[in-house]
Amino acid sequence: MQPLPSPEPITSPANPRVKRLVRLRERRERDESGLFLIEGYRELRRALAGEVEVVELYCCPALYLGENELGLVEAAAGAGTEVVALAETPFRKASYRDRPEGLLAVARQFPTGLERLHPGPDPLLLVVEAIEKPGNLGTMLRTAEAAGAEAVVVCDPATDPFNPNVVRASLGTLFSVPLFVGDTPGAIARLRELGIRTVATTPSASMPHWEADLTGPLAVLVGSEQYGLSDAWLAAADRKVVIPMPGSVDSLNAAMAAGIVLFEAVRQRAVAPG
Repeated sequence: MQPLPSPEPITSPANPRVKRLVRLRERRERDESGLFLIEGYRELRRALAGEVEVVELYCCPALYLGENELGLVEAAAGAGTEVVALAETPFRKASYRDRPEGLLAVARQFPTGLERLHPGPDPLLLVVEAIEKPGNLGTMLRTAEAAGAEAVVVCDPATDPFNPNVVRASLGTLFSVPLFVGDTPGAIARLRELGIRTVATTPSASMPHWEADLTGPLAVLVGSEQYGLSDAWLAAADRKVVIPMPGSVDSLNAAMAAGIVLFEAVRQRAVAPG
């Protein structure tokens, strides 16, 4: 087992380890190193449960919020993670949160290729295209996990799924719902190969989402708020639906739209015969 943090923590914000933690906020550094950041108790707990390879764990006991952090640190050390203590000043520099919780890990990115997508019978999938905001993508992952979706497929990502703010907004569900990343043509081909029907959400549709059959093997398609789904997805979709909005606005947050349709699918599946 790795030793717990030394009683002599890193105290300088200029320490090379601290500087590297700061650089990992940038996509270029993540892409070149194949590493990413995980911050917070819940996020780290889900990463360890999801068998994510956590390479390093930086701890600041002065910032712990409860009494369970030490057990999580011991679990990480037992899994082979290097545990390093940071004083509060360098930890706050390395943290990307306004209210850090004293746990910041460096993990290895895991494979997300579409060829790894092998869902079980009657799967419910969420497919998102060109989502730009990390918070939206993280919320979609969290929503998909809550709805019991078997996977999330990210097409033509405009934001890096390993962005620290995706991890944060997902509350660590990035590690509990299978994630796959690819381009739109590849995703269309893979879903067809697997025999999974597709339902596209678009304001141009005439059928309300609750009238569509959302049972059986199904992928719910959601595009970005600014542009919606691409012509390729709209042409490939087996069904197009609209979320009726009797109010004065004409669009919804993409994560909210995904949640509305996913949980209608959950409702239909709950009441379906057999």
